[in-house]
Amino acid sequence: MLDNIDLHSPEPVYTQIEKHVQFDIAAGRLKSEDRLPSVRELSERLGVNPNTVAKAYRDLQLMGWVSARRNMGIFVTRGCEERCRDDVRQRIAQQLFQAVTEAKAAGLTRDEIVEATDEAFGSS
Repeated sequence: MLDNIDLHSPEPVYTQIEKHVQFDIAAGRLKSEDRLPSVRELSERLGVNPNTVAKAYRDLQLMGWVSARRNMGIFVTRGCEERCRDDVRQRIAQQLFQAVTEAKAAGLTRDEIVEATDEAFGSS
């Protein structure tokens, strides 16, 4: 889980951490009741301030994806996988819609958009 983040990205580090955790839950890499790394452990691994990790974990708790257990750590919330997958699917669909809308506005054809999509799949 989460071995790196992009410190040069315009996206805040805490948001990147949140997305990584959500994507790991949605993809099944993190399952119900799995324990996340401690704030200290993850901050050291990523080379970021512990407050940044703590903020990401608090936000994830508010979203319902993880829960804290006193003196035990942060765990994936039981039964949240399908709801998380649906949330990620909706967010990605919105981003794709926006990208296609912009591509069409820029004059790209359907075939060019499909070709760009195929190239993106090939590069991952």
